[in-house]
Amino acid sequence: MAIHHGPLWLVGAGNMGGAMLRGWLAAGLDPATVTVIDPQAGNLPGGIVALPAPPPDGAQPATLVLAVKPQLLDAVTPALAPIVAPETVLVSILAGVEIASLRRRFASRAVARVMPNTPVAVGKGVMAVHGVDVRRDAVAALLAPLGLVEWIEDEALFDAVTALSGCGPAFLFRFVDAMAKAGAALGLPADQAARLALATVDGAAALAVQADEPPAVLADRVASPGGSTREGMNRLDRDGDLDRLLAETLAAAARRNAEMAAAAR
Repeated sequence: MAIHHGPLWLVGAGNMGGAMLRGWLAAGLDPATVTVIDPQAGNLPGGIVALPAPPPDGAQPATLVLAVKPQLLDAVTPALAPIVAPETVLVSILAGVEIASLRRRFASRAVARVMPNTPVAVGKGVMAVHGVDVRRDAVAALLAPLGLVEWIEDEALFDAVTALSGCGPAFLFRFVDAMAKAGAALGLPADQAARLALATVDGAAALAVQADEPPAVLADRVASPGGSTREGMNRLDRDGDLDRLLAETLAAAARRNAEMAAAAR
């Protein structure tokens, strides 16, 4: 399955970079077309070239995916800048690092900023994309095997996108863990409560994706008047507790993303 043209270099194969790589390989990407640049890369699939630094022979990628920690941007720039040509498509997943900041450091004219989340590893990710001088069809073809691609017209919205879908899996994992703990507190064996909580979220999410109604309507359909579900939802809805908690959670994440953007400028 051809999902891009030319050599693809992945700079950084940690949690997110590694998740994207696994998603691409599962979708049929030829490992021979991939070079991973990461001094700490380990346990990579066979056929992928792994280097601690860019090769000294002057080779240049068609597409360079920048997936290091945002704090390391200036540390890796001196080694990477010489191998990023004006025609190189630069795809950055660095949280908080704006396209203008990337263009000051690299010669690439075509720059796409992407905020993915970890489910990209299983083809169920969410990727918000904002690009400058990029072919949208080419970028979409690269990302589509990893999940949902949503174009963001205003780059200023990346703080909100990062908080919602970028950080969202971690928040959901915490919710699943809290459900399991609550089930154990009611007397279920902890391992069984964990399995029940995870399967419940998996099934409910699949149902919500396929349904024609919004999640709020689905919730009300489950909650019969005077029943146990309604009683539990009454607690969730009390004084707007759940809405307020999530609003404060996303706002905190968005503020931190804005702080990182300011630092990268």
